Amino acid sequence: MARSDRLPPLRVGLIALFVTALVTSQVTASKLLAFQSPVALPVTGETLILPGAALAYAVTFFASDCYAELYGRRAAQVMVNVAFAMNFVLLVLVWSTIAAPVAANSAVDAATFRSVLGASTSVVVGSLVAYLVSQNWDVIVFHRIRERTGAGRLWLRNLGSTASSQAIDTVIFVTLAFRFVPAALGNSQGVLPWSVVASLIVGQYALKLLIALVDTPVVYAVVGYARSGVSVPSPF
Repeated sequence: MARSDRLPPLRVGLIALFVTALVTSQVTASKLLAFQSPVALPVTGETLILPGAALAYAVTFFASDCYAELYGRRAAQVMVNVAFAMNFVLLVLVWSTIAAPVAANSAVDAATFRSVLGASTSVVVGSLVAYLVSQNWDVIVFHRIRERTGAGRLWLRNLGSTASSQAIDTVIFVTLAFRFVPAALGNSQGVLPWSVVASLIVGQYALKLLIALVDTPVVYAVVGYARSGVSVPSPF
């Protein structure tokens, strides 16, 4: 006899994808990426500069939108807020490993390990605040759009919630991590000029928005598979 409390593999997979992408974004945030744009954008020009976390973090919105569509607002908010608590578990585990003594024959010395995985206070504060605000906003807007448009137009709530929440996330993270928190801590070297901050915001948001556009058909495929196993729901 099948157990009634067994979670469907897809549901477990979406939760796992969300948490994995979130954890990955935390440990890759310190690296700055540079992408060449086919067209010049305001502020950034033809080079998009963004934190390494942007790639993985964009995946969390894909996972949360699929999860919200299939399992409802309450379940999605529980996933988002439990994952927020897991950020602190990640920080404790990483910093306890940094603090532990290094072996003489270790391939990676203590200073290198710390510089790569030991995210600065400003990055930690910026990412945590941005995550808490933007992910909850994403779930709320997703379901507000659904309430107004009905079960159709999944593309609208996916793009609308992701585009707005990614904008909020980008502005909060970049301004806190690279401007306000370093200034508050007296770390003048960590305070970037407003021109660079603006460039980071535009570059990061442009890539996130592109990912949101590309992942919309995948959201349809996942939701369609979950509901019918074979068909994809109509966009309209």
